[in-house]
Amino acid sequence: MKLSELKTGQSARIKKLSCSGSLKSKLIDMGVLNGERIQVIRIAPLGDPVEVLIKQYKLSLRKKDIEGITVEEVQ
Repeated sequence: MKLSELKTGQSARIKKLSCSGSLKSKLIDMGVLNGERIQVIRIAPLGDPVEVLIKQYKLSLRKKDIEGITVEEVQ
């Protein structure tokens, strides 16, 4: 499943970053790495941006930027 498909409050583990180039570098620099647990904190009213919690800090990411992040849901 894609990270963009998660609802507010759902948690997942990152399986794969399918994006490339500068976007992939930017996400890796922010700590979005394979195996990391990520939780959707809030989704803006129009669906963009999406606020996530990863490594105990919050990130606001554009929906188009997280389309390439594959995750597996965890409880």
